[in-house]
Amino acid sequence: MVKSYLKYEHSKTFGLITSATSNAVWSADDDAPNASSRSTGGGRAVVGADEEVLCWDVKKGELLGRWKDSGCNAEVTAIAQSKTDPDIYAVGYGDGSIRVWDSRTATVIISFNGHRSGITVLAFDKSGIRLASGAQDTDIVVWDLVAEVGMFKLRGHKNQITGLSFLHPEDASENAADGEGDNELGAPNGDSSVSDDHAGFLLTASKDALIKLWDLGSQHCMETHVAQTNGECWSTGIMLDQSICITAGNDGELRVWSIDIKGLSSVSAHVTEDLERRYLSERGTLNRHGKDRTLGVTFHPSGSYVAVHGSEKAIELWAIRSPAEVQKSLARKRKRRKEKEKEKSLATDSTQKDANEEKHSDGEDVEEDKIDISEIIVPYVIVRTSGKVRSMDWAGTRIRKSLQVLAATTNNQLEVYDIPVKRKEKKSKSSEPPDYDRIFSVDMPGHRTDVRSLALSSDDRMLASASNGNLKIWNVRTQNCIRTLECGYALCSSFLPGDKIVVVGNRNGELELFDIASSTLIDTVKAHEGPVWTLHVHPDGRSMVTGSADKSAKFWNFEIVQEEIPGTKRTTPRLRLNHTRTLKVADDILSLRFSPDSRLLAVALLDNTVKVFFVDSLKLFLNLYGHKLPVLNMDISYDSKLIVTCSADKNVRLWGLDFGDCHKAFFAHQDSIMQVAFVPHNQDGNGHHFFSASKDRMVKYWDGDKFEQIQKLDGHHGEVWAIAVSRTGEFVVSASHDKSIRVWQQTDEQIFLEEEREKELEELYEGTLTTSLEPELDTGEEQSEVVAAGKQTVETLMAGEKIAEALDLGMADLELMDEWAALRATQPTAAPPPRNPLFLAYGNRSAEVHVLAVVQKIPAAALQDALLVLPFAHVRALFTFLRRWAARRWNLPLTCRVLFFLLKTHHRQIVASKTMRPMLDGIRAGLRAALQTQKDEMGFNLAALRFVGQRVREGGVRAYVDEEAWEREAEEDKGRRKRAFVDLA
Repeated sequence: MVKSYLKYEHSKTFGLITSATSNAVWSADDDAPNASSRSTGGGRAVVGADEEVLCWDVKKGELLGRWKDSGCNAEVTAIAQSKTDPDIYAVGYGDGSIRVWDSRTATVIISFNGHRSGITVLAFDKSGIRLASGAQDTDIVVWDLVAEVGMFKLRGHKNQITGLSFLHPEDASENAADGEGDNELGAPNGDSSVSDDHAGFLLTASKDALIKLWDLGSQHCMETHVAQTNGECWSTGIMLDQSICITAGNDGELRVWSIDIKGLSSVSAHVTEDLERRYLSERGTLNRHGKDRTLGVTFHPSGSYVAVHGSEKAIELWAIRSPAEVQKSLARKRKRRKEKEKEKSLATDSTQKDANEEKHSDGEDVEEDKIDISEIIVPYVIVRTSGKVRSMDWAGTRIRKSLQVLAATTNNQLEVYDIPVKRKEKKSKSSEPPDYDRIFSVDMPGHRTDVRSLALSSDDRMLASASNGNLKIWNVRTQNCIRTLECGYALCSSFLPGDKIVVVGNRNGELELFDIASSTLIDTVKAHEGPVWTLHVHPDGRSMVTGSADKSAKFWNFEIVQEEIPGTKRTTPRLRLNHTRTLKVADDILSLRFSPDSRLLAVALLDNTVKVFFVDSLKLFLNLYGHKLPVLNMDISYDSKLIVTCSADKNVRLWGLDFGDCHKAFFAHQDSIMQVAFVPHNQDGNGHHFFSASKDRMVKYWDGDKFEQIQKLDGHHGEVWAIAVSRTGEFVVSASHDKSIRVWQQTDEQIFLEEEREKELEELYEGTLTTSLEPELDTGEEQSEVVAAGKQTVETLMAGEKIAEALDLGMADLELMDEWAALRATQPTAAPPPRNPLFLAYGNRSAEVHVLAVVQKIPAAALQDALLVLPFAHVRALFTFLRRWAARRWNLPLTCRVLFFLLKTHHRQIVASKTMRPMLDGIRAGLRAALQTQKDEMGFNLAALRFVGQRVREGGVRAYVDEEAWEREAEEDKGRRKRAFVDLA
């Protein structure tokens, strides 16, 4: 009989506030009843957390929402909020896919898949109906969110995309109408003759140090400039009025560009293009205080400030001066210079003085014509954060008394800083930067550094996680952090019997005892001279052993002593560790374990060996040789018969504890194995099953009797440092470098080893299949700038196969039904022929309905790639059905979309084929009539909507009339007969 196993599945993730792979977006409180309460709230922070998107209330530190697509395990790499609908977010993932989420319902509206590697930047256009995405594969794709398709893919950059911004010349024309002229940077705003239907422009930047301007109407690159002089361009920022753009690179260099929006307006309004004209011009260079690479540039929505940050613990705020302030500053400088010149001239003769004044006045005129950029954008304040900044966003769109900045740091926390704004009238002579405060932070639900040790309480209700600086106690059921305690650099931890005290071993050789109920440090014991790498509580619960790098293992008894309360005669019971014995060994101890029967103690040393001692006499019992690198961890089975060891040599070895023989050695992971753990009991015959966790991001489940891998638990996005198996064996907890703690729950679903192997082979085959379908990029040939936005995936291949299968069934059924119709002409009582059982299963539906239903089920984003899979023989069959759908007017938008795509794709074959022409004529006749009817319907509905809108507007306006004048006019008009107008609706 084939043995089955119970499957473990990922059930919960906690401990992660924000991951360092994605940016953070601030959003106003959506549930605020009015504008005044909205402004007082802290707002929401939408951040990426591995494969999920988390929505935090930054004021309360509460988790408001968790968005996860069960079909995607790739980590979130980019987030963008729609400008028109603040509830719509585009989220880019590490596998190149994009999902558009509705934040109110936490559901995916649209899924796109067009990039070969991770998304780096996303941008919505002003109307919110287009989305641009840039990725590490150097491509830029523009997506249509209404039709749910990729419009085109732009190629030209040679490295990953770091900046994207839509430019809308019509915005400038509105500004011009409002009376705005040239702005301070010399970029003219506006032209009244802007084409409303122009697709707009796209500004892109890349790590190849180039900045490009694309015309989306004609789909070509208009301009290319070198953005940075000293290496890559890491980020871009663009002002809301689209007049200024800043590109940022290495060594703190910021380059400012002015955008000629007026010129772009004329390009969009006229067909002819001025080849000599440049729409993007360099305006100058600024230098940040920090000399690291600049990772983010964000303009305040008001346009008065710009925030810049690198990879260090600081955000630099720069102020953008108004024209009046710039003129004042220049006047002050001129005044100072004149004073200096006057002082110098006292020592010189009058002729030199006249010449100097003449030169100086000439210099002033030149300077006024071209103001240096450092006079316009000036440093304001440097905000020091508590962690290295990964991304930032402005918290709030208006400036009242202060600015607020949301910072997401790489050490798993969110912070909001409040920076006061200097008032012009209260300006003091001292130019000290304003003080800032950290007003909100989300840091309780996670560790600042990697979790190095996990321990479960005896009833599996509490979990202790220890890291460098923090020990946190979690409720396993609710995933809430119930205690946070400060500790040293923790390396190992355990609950003591009773689950009220946690002991932590740290890198300084100390043992720290914490009382959970009172959240206090009870005692600190200087136990060893070197780091305490491991500790284990004796199975009888009365003592414990610790192992250290000082080449000794020490045994400690738990004693309760009565301690006097200072100032009183009363005493209180206190737990003390009493050192009883010491075991000296030849090398550093990395791990040690008691056997469950309390007979043996296994000690793993730095010399790659494991030594087994008798607990009572501390005499050597067994030497386990075999690993090529140090054993990092080990565990002993419930019956004290097996010991499993894991090593930095990527191997797991199973040994018998009777004679020390190696039962099996297998290559278990692709990197060092950090921890192994047996299931603690044998209730379901799984007492010899064990788990292993490795730096290759995997947790694996093994059968220690059959020496087989049962299951891979794949979900972490960083090295897995620690695991803990529950006492019941119903769940496993793992902690990783990605700052997340994951719970893997045992389910009732059975798995069989043969099926698991087949699944792995299928995944491997599918991976190679989709890779082979990607077009080869030939470096020798000239690549086209614009290509179709599509990507073959397993889903699109399956969808193409479904269409082909439905067409084969449908054509066979059509022939069968045509023969029956011909037979009924001569024999009216002829019985209907037996149809395919599939049609009968769907309620005896016709072939046309069946094929249409199959095509309708395919997502709009994947339809074009699915149609590309079809061979030309099936295309002919599909045209047959398209003709019938058009004649019956079924789902005309879908019919037209499929038809036009097929005509474009197979144009040459269709033109060459003689049989296709009559079919196309039939489709054209039916389709034209159907489209004309739809056009008439839409025209009628539009006219009705306009009329209803007019009535609503009239009903909403009331005129104030002077009664006396009204009565006087009425008396005058009594003798005259008036015409009456009747409104016929």
